[in-house]
Amino acid sequence: MALIVQKYGGTSVANIEKINNVADRVIKEYKKGHEVVVVVSAMGDTTDELIGLMKQITDQPNPREFDMLLTTGEQVSIALLTMAIQEKGYKAISLTGSQVKIETDDHHSKAEIMNIDNSRLRNELEEGKIIVVAGFQGINSQDDFTTLGRGGSDTTAVALAISLNADRCEIYSDVDGIYTTDPRIVSSAAKLDYISYEEMLELANLGAKVLHPRSVELAKSYNLKLYIASSFNYRPGTIVEGMDEMEKRKSVTGITYDKDEVKITVQQVPDEPGIAGQLFTRLAENNINVDMIIQNLQHNKENDITFTVNKEDLIKNKEYIMKVSNEIGSDGVEIDQDVAKVSIVGAGMITTPGIAAKMFTALGENKINIQMITTSDIKVSCLINADDADKALEILHESFELDKQ
Repeated sequence: MALIVQKYGGTSVANIEKINNVADRVIKEYKKGHEVVVVVSAMGDTTDELIGLMKQITDQPNPREFDMLLTTGEQVSIALLTMAIQEKGYKAISLTGSQVKIETDDHHSKAEIMNIDNSRLRNELEEGKIIVVAGFQGINSQDDFTTLGRGGSDTTAVALAISLNADRCEIYSDVDGIYTTDPRIVSSAAKLDYISYEEMLELANLGAKVLHPRSVELAKSYNLKLYIASSFNYRPGTIVEGMDEMEKRKSVTGITYDKDEVKITVQQVPDEPGIAGQLFTRLAENNINVDMIIQNLQHNKENDITFTVNKEDLIKNKEYIMKVSNEIGSDGVEIDQDVAKVSIVGAGMITTPGIAAKMFTALGENKINIQMITTSDIKVSCLINADDADKALEILHESFELDKQ
């Protein structure tokens, strides 16, 4: 008998028909003799609808009340799924994050899990019940509801699996697994049977939406294998595991792009020691996460410092960025939102020379201009014009022969 944690996303429980389908899948595992804990997101677009209601009242909600509102979405879905399982003749119970005692820090809307008291879960499992847990939520030191941010249900599932020492953690959504690139854009995209934590983490951070980066980091830390598959069929999915367990590493495993990047150029900054450090320290003080950076030496001992941030950070902090640039003696700020970051990822890059050159050549031969570059051991990213993003995916997918899995 195994202990299995399953997570179902919002599209998997978007209506009653789909909830009944999930109930059947859960029961199928339970009938094999397994203990099953299910983590569920809010139904369909419920979270967005709740935010829409909030915006009819205020654009700046009290953080505590905002989390109180959002946690209601998962309470609806866990209750309905539990009823569906019970109606089919099986014992089940729904539990909120507070009832499970998922303890978080005090950062509303982006809380981090600090501890899980799994005694209630253990007791319910011993009674032979299927447990349905609300994803995305916990409680802080004041016993107030907190939410974990977008993708938080993935993190809930992984954290519960680790706390319970589960045999496996399965993440179900509306996609069959992890693909070499977005199959909606590149028709020849191939599903991967295996991918390493490191590769998955890079892809998740670079814009791939299948898994939340925090859940991958957590799974990697505890060497918890993840299984990613669709809730709408029984086709094999993708296993996420350590690189040491993968016999063969491709030089490039996947390609993705992120259109949520903004390029900011702080113009004509004095060419003095410590200026760049001052700029990025001040940005960090306001929790602005800087990604790519280049510095261009201009005439008259002045530099242009160009960097990228997430569009959301720009929206929240545009005035602050202008203020900081003025503090360091800049002549002005130029903002370009029509950019995209296209990235190739692969553990095999560590031992394969020429991968970056091949990427740059492929883009150049197809008249795609590279504005900025950043690299790591298993990643190369290029900032390009947003209009070229889809074309770049297709070109790079073909260049690295990712359709030949």
